[in-house]
Amino acid sequence: MSSMEYGNLAYLVLLGAVVVFWFLVSHRQSLNKTLQHGALWGLIFLGVIAAIGLWDDIRQTIQPQQLVVSDAGRIEVPRAPDGHYYLTLDINNAPIRFVVDTGATSIVLTQSDASRIGLTDDDMIYFSEAMTANGPVRTAPVRLDEVALGPFRDTNVRAFVNEGDMKGSLLGMDYLSRFARLEIAGGRLILHR
Repeated sequence: MSSMEYGNLAYLVLLGAVVVFWFLVSHRQSLNKTLQHGALWGLIFLGVIAAIGLWDDIRQTIQPQQLVVSDAGRIEVPRAPDGHYYLTLDINNAPIRFVVDTGATSIVLTQSDASRIGLTDDDMIYFSEAMTANGPVRTAPVRLDEVALGPFRDTNVRAFVNEGDMKGSLLGMDYLSRFARLEIAGGRLILHR
């Protein structure tokens, strides 16, 4: 927790203590009934806090991940609660989840995603280097036989496998530039082809 969060927590605890103290003093004649009401309000408060804490998980479950509108030739992707856009592409018939990264030049796969699509250690020679926010990392250039996003299919697509640790694979501008138009509006990423 940051110092700001500790300050907020301390404020809420102090505010709660003042409210409880006032409530007990003002209802000291019927203390049993007051404690019952206090317990009820405490449970309501805990329920609201739990709902707020779980809201991102609930919204992520309900919210559609990506919408393909093939007759209009577009794909719409809602912004995730963390502020990023995620796309699931079928690479060599295996679904791989990517974070859309307009700061990345190419498709960059994690080692685990590379093995999921059938690439082996023999397919990867780490001789190239990429500059990341964490410094330089070695990468292995590879070719992807087929990349599909909804109805859009591309073959023989260039990509790189990152030798370092990554949270997830990146979908960079080399692939995104295959679309005629890319726009971000109303919390949605819209790709037109």
